[in-house]
Amino acid sequence: MNIQEYISNGIVESYVLGLASAKERIEFEKMCTQYPEVVKARDDFEQAIEKQAMENAPVPPANVKEKIWPAIYQTPALNTSKIISMEPTTRSSSGLRWIAAASIILFLAAGYFAYNFYNQNKKLQNSNKDLEAKISEKDSLLEEQKIINDPNVTVVSMVGTKPGAPSANIYWDTTSANVFLVVKNMPKLASEKQYQLWALLEGKPIDLGLFDGGKDKIILKMNNVQKADAFAITIEEKGNKGGPNLEQLQSIGKTKL
Repeated sequence: MNIQEYISNGIVESYVLGLASAKERIEFEKMCTQYPEVVKARDDFEQAIEKQAMENAPVPPANVKEKIWPAIYQTPALNTSKIISMEPTTRSSSGLRWIAAASIILFLAAGYFAYNFYNQNKKLQNSNKDLEAKISEKDSLLEEQKIINDPNVTVVSMVGTKPGAPSANIYWDTTSANVFLVVKNMPKLASEKQYQLWALLEGKPIDLGLFDGGKDKIILKMNNVQKADAFAITIEEKGNKGGPNLEQLQSIGKTKL
């Protein structure tokens, strides 16, 4: 058995994502006891999924700790304002001077607290927006993984057309037409280039979306497609609006439907 072909046929991703049948799981676990390459491929994919989940986890604002500890220990804030010493020259004017000084101090204090409250409120609004965005992204990731774990989803293994070509698997729900691309090896491209996924139906290409290389994201949601004979990945000019450049065909996989 060619162990690299076994690893690249999608069994690693199916096992980790819970899509493998009982027979496939038993066989895979047996292969792990015999081939270190299979164990490494499994561990690498698990770590990649974990890394993506951790990167999308909400992170509390950095100043939360600084605010919590003083509240716990009831540490009073340091008063850095200077004390103005007033020594009136006459008794009759001392009361007015103190009233004037108190008014100025109250005015400055009110201004300080208003300014401080405005800044804190602004920071809180920005923190809430960041937190909402991260929660939304986390929910999106969980929804994607839920769809991928659906036993009705068809797995299409993409085969490279040349040495060193990018590799990935397609997870395709023909009922909802959802298409997810699970990246396994997608080298980063030059800034003016992008990968593009295509569905092929009766020889005609259907654009399923552009995406960048690298491993910033393991699971990519692509455009929906209801019917397809095959899927293909090409390298195109950034923002490509035309058809596929067949000279830059990188990977292809048949749907077996």
